[in-house]
Order: sequence, then structure tokens, then C-alpha cells
Amino acid sequence: MNTNITLYRPTGANELELIIDSGMKRYPPRLYWQPIFYPVLNFQYAAEIAERWNMGDEDSDGVGFVTAFEIPEHYFKQFQIQTVGLVHHQELWVPATQLDEFNDAIVNGIRVEKAFIGKKFVINDKIKSILP
Repeated sequence: MNTNITLYRPTGANELELIIDSGMKRYPPRLYWQPIFYPVLNFQYAAEIAERWNMGDEDSDGVGFVTAFEIPEHYFKQFQIQTVGLVHHQELWVPATQLDEFNDAIVNGIRVEKAFIGKKFVINDKIKSILP
């Protein structure tokens, strides 16, 4: 039996628009200074990042989203899980060079689970169309 693992990825508006442009199937390439793509293992941690960092940071655009997706368990097992703070602060560390392959392993696309929208953010139609 094939088992899938659900992972989460907090994003800002720019990254979400790139995901939408992919048909909700792929995460965009990392920037040259970002060697790791790190989805997280639980909704709680993803929501903390989306709300506190993506939305709340003074350099942010006042919005944060929690995306979710599944990958096959056998594929998941090849990556290291890192605990980077509290017990629930667990991330899967995927080398940026493997992101295309990782995207190919996503089952049933990417969805938005939660949106944290501040007063200064104006939702465009592209983003509005995929919100829960």
C-alpha cells in the first residue's frame, strides 16, 4: 500500500503567486543564497511561521499563508528531519538542487490551508481564487 505524508510550507504572497502560476503543482526555485527548501512537518509550526514571520515581520507585505501537500512516504524517508527549536519545530531539509525532483513527487497538488491577512495587504483576484 502506498502511503503519503502531508507536509506544510509557509509562504508569502510572492511565493504563493508563483505556486498558483504552476497550477498549484510546484514550489518555485530557491534564490541563489537559499541552499535548502524546508517544508515543515506539522500545521502548528507552519502557522506560527506564516503568522509571525511572513505576516508579522516589518519587512513583510502583511500576509502569510500555510500551504499543504503530500509526497510518498518512501520518497519522504530519504531526507533529514531537523528539529530547529521546540519539539514541534520540525523541518524536512531538501537540498535546493533537488527541488525539481521533489516537486515531481508531490501528489494531488498544493493547497492553501490557512491565510493570515493583515490590514495593509490587498488580496488580488489570483490569490482570492485559491483561498479556503
